[in-house]
Amino acid sequence: MEIGLVGLGRMGANMRDRLQARGHTVIGYDAAPGVGDVDSLTDLVDRLAGPRLVWTMVPAGDATHAVIEQLADLLSDGDLVVDGGNSRFTDDQAHAAALGARGIAYVDCGVSGGIWGATDGYGLMVGGALADVERAMPIFDSLRPDGARERGFVHAGPTGAGHYAKMVHNGIEYGLMQAYAEGYELLAAEPLITAPNEVMAAWQSGTVVRSWLLELLVRALADDPDLGAITGYVDDSGEGRWAVEEAIGHAVPTPVIAAALFARFGSRQDQSPAMKAVAALRNQFGGHQVHTNPEAAE
Repeated sequence: MEIGLVGLGRMGANMRDRLQARGHTVIGYDAAPGVGDVDSLTDLVDRLAGPRLVWTMVPAGDATHAVIEQLADLLSDGDLVVDGGNSRFTDDQAHAAALGARGIAYVDCGVSGGIWGATDGYGLMVGGALADVERAMPIFDSLRPDGARERGFVHAGPTGAGHYAKMVHNGIEYGLMQAYAEGYELLAAEPLITAPNEVMAAWQSGTVVRSWLLELLVRALADDPDLGAITGYVDDSGEGRWAVEEAIGHAVPTPVIAAALFARFGSRQDQSPAMKAVAALRNQFGGHQVHTNPEAAE
């Protein structure tokens, strides 16, 4: 099958490799010069035989909006666009409408698997009309993990459902990573535990907390035993925020996901104003000791 792939970053480039290895013709475009097979979206569309299939893997928000707008002008009636980036599900309706006005079909696809997807396959969560999903199924089947389709692919519902499912997936990911991280810190803080890294390594088989994320943490600790080479600053892609907003809108309690999101915000503060306020209050009502900032005395 022939496919145009827009965005050849870490995920996009690996997806191209996996698709090519499985017999598909991939024509890639990236905004960075010298990375793609063509130099512009116009060239990409011109190279593809109709009816065309174009998959976008660009950052969510303005970058995706811009690509969708350009494709709406360049593609033709009967073509299909798959947005495989981490777009907010509320953007999918607008993208589908913009393309649909030109007779261009639209499918949203949440993609999980990170840099390992090239070899292990990608978990795919898809939203859109059944006929459009079926049309792209050879691509989905090549990208997903080997084995039963339902183990790595789901048609989650109509337009927007794929990205909504990915948003919830990432919210769960936030909570899982935070729990492993807190457990590691608690192990490392206890003098009785002389080998915290080895404890976590031993959890990889037979325990109820074994998982791929645990394996990745063990791998990171093996590469950098005290994690001294990195700082504790943690970004968020936006999907954790959206998941918490959706939880509020649906009145669904998600305390773990919310706490994990707020922990990431806390990681970005060298001197947390909130924790300074807590320390000051403890000093005021109980005379509890505060740790002074040496720089403030200079």
